[in-house]
Amino acid sequence: MKMKPLGRTGLNVSALCLGSMTWGTQNTLQEGHAQIERALERGVNFIDTAEMYPTTPISGETTGRTEEIIGDWFAKAGRRDDVILATKHSGAGFKHARDGAPISAKTIPQAIEGSLRRLKTDCIDLYQFHWPNRGSYMFRKNWRFDPSGQNREETLAHMQEALEALQSEVERGTIRHFGLSNESAWGTAQWLRLAGAGHGPRAATIQNEYSLMCRLYDTDLAELSVNEDVGLLAFSPLAAGFLTGKYQGGAVPGGSRMAINGDLGGRKTGRAFGAVEAYLGIARKHGLDPSQMALAWCLTRPFMCSAIFGATTPDQLEIALGAGDITLSGEVLEEIETAHKEHPMPY
Repeated sequence: MKMKPLGRTGLNVSALCLGSMTWGTQNTLQEGHAQIERALERGVNFIDTAEMYPTTPISGETTGRTEEIIGDWFAKAGRRDDVILATKHSGAGFKHARDGAPISAKTIPQAIEGSLRRLKTDCIDLYQFHWPNRGSYMFRKNWRFDPSGQNREETLAHMQEALEALQSEVERGTIRHFGLSNESAWGTAQWLRLAGAGHGPRAATIQNEYSLMCRLYDTDLAELSVNEDVGLLAFSPLAAGFLTGKYQGGAVPGGSRMAINGDLGGRKTGRAFGAVEAYLGIARKHGLDPSQMALAWCLTRPFMCSAIFGATTPDQLEIALGAGDITLSGEVLEEIETAHKEHPMPY
């Protein structure tokens, strides 16, 4: 498994990161533990979670369960030092944590203490803000994004306060490094500027959606990533399962995300299926598994730190792990770019 630097932290993480958001709903505790053990066997050292997980569906009854499953594995296996652990502080509006309060100096220590308790650990390696207080153009909000209602001074004051609170946690030893999620180029630049002015830890990574079908990251954020050493942690690199091909022809496999969340968070559109077929055609032509092609393509991107994949079955896990051994030919990469131009932003 190829290893990549986690920003400027000095840590190295596997190019594939084990996602966990199905553990506790679609997967049992035992299945989650088995996934961790198999991923570590295959060279993965990076696990991503969040205080709000599991999802699909999200509920108050299950919030925090995924962290508990990981914590149970740490307690059982005694292998905390084998894992770079990332989790997230939920943003404003998530009613199942702190009644939907926005991220603040008050909520940061509360959220960290809760995660540490559930994870049965004394330190989080990468602590991420799940989404900005001011909102985000992610999750299909890019189509009608309008930042004109933002209050710049309020945003910057919040960032400075949050960084100072995070620095206190670094000094307390509860977190090692800081990361962003669902952020923009402007927002990331401000976090970096304020950290550079001495207000707190420097953002190491950005966790945003990225796949063959969602390439918002390819321009301004790509440039920022490369020049500032803030790598992308790509979530949904298989486009919520679309790029496996399992939803083609009207299929909705039992237990799949589409069976639980009908429109896949706005990804199910008329154009999505045509785009998937184009990528499936490239995989068939070159004898590639489509999931492995999609993941291996992510790993070719110059700004990629790690691609976060999830699995609900052992077979899915093995296929995803195998992507780390795939090298895509120049011909495949050219055909992918042609397909992208023909099927841009299908959702």
